[in-house]
Amino acid sequence: MPDAFVLFKTEPASERDVYLSLTEMDAVQELHALYGKFDILARISAPDSTSLTAMLMNDIRQIGGVKDTQTLIAVDV
Repeated sequence: MPDAFVLFKTEPASERDVYLSLTEMDAVQELHALYGKFDILARISAPDSTSLTAMLMNDIRQIGGVKDTQTLIAVDV
């Protein structure tokens, strides 16, 4: 099951709305509010890499109030 860590930059005063939207998604396994360059960190899980890509492109990045994201896909070593 592939995982991705997604860092979010939100529009000013949208942090809470984005956070709450992420809590509604089954794929979000872990969620943290941050101080610093990014506002939120989410760990996303999907059954396969195709599903993960679709979720990132069609769901995660389309949340209102999201200004920018950086996605880090976890790999086994």
